Amino acid sequence: MLSQIWAISALCAVAFSAPTFSPGAAERPVEMKVLSDYFHMLGSKVQAGRQMAQAPICNLANAVMPVASPTPLPAVSAGLSLKHVAIGRGTQNYTCSTTNTTAAPVAIGAIATLYNATCVASTYPDLLAMLPKLALQFNLTGPNERSLNPSNLVVSGHHFFSNGTTPAFDLDTTAMKLGFAPCQKNSSVPAPAGAAVGQEDVGFGAVPWLKLTTRVGATGDLQEVYRINTAGGNPPTTCEGMPAAFEIQYAAEYWFFES
Repeated sequence: MLSQIWAISALCAVAFSAPTFSPGAAERPVEMKVLSDYFHMLGSKVQAGRQMAQAPICNLANAVMPVASPTPLPAVSAGLSLKHVAIGRGTQNYTCSTTNTTAAPVAIGAIATLYNATCVASTYPDLLAMLPKLALQFNLTGPNERSLNPSNLVVSGHHFFSNGTTPAFDLDTTAMKLGFAPCQKNSSVPAPAGAAVGQEDVGFGAVPWLKLTTRVGATGDLQEVYRINTAGGNPPTTCEGMPAAFEIQYAAEYWFFES
């Protein structure tokens, strides 16, 4: 019995809180479906946990990063090891020409809050895979929102652009000092078919999966960052009807590797 309690407690600690439905969710069937699938899987994990001989262990060696299909990103460089996994929730930011409606929007960066999903990645990868689409349905109230609705994942850092070409990840918080990673793009592949296109399945598609490498100034031995399992974030193909600057909601998994 005690081992069963440990297993269930471990699941609750690294996974999720009780169901939380946003106001008016009943009128948003996609949100209801995503939440229903999520809590159904969570319930099955709890039931399975009752049969475990011991509680799940948060062992990074057990975490396996998903591979994009049909075109994978380049593999993690030899000698690197997984340091952290986070769910990023925020916006992709764009500008548009106000005089040429046929011009394509121009990406000017992104802002996201990162939530610690490391133990979920190592113990419940199928639940982890659901999180970006799930998180996309819930807007953050601010960049320091303490947990990722409807989960209890806590903030582990922030993502932003330090200039027009340098995505940066600040993983130094009061709880953990994991490092700072200014990056450059190494490779990009389209999001796989079936990726969430936007909130309520309305949008322009999921942003690509990326492999990033760190620039001079990185700390914490951080070397490579992968953005995978993206949901939303793509702009429309042209600027027709768009303002001079706008944001598109997105979510993604971020995997951080160290030397």
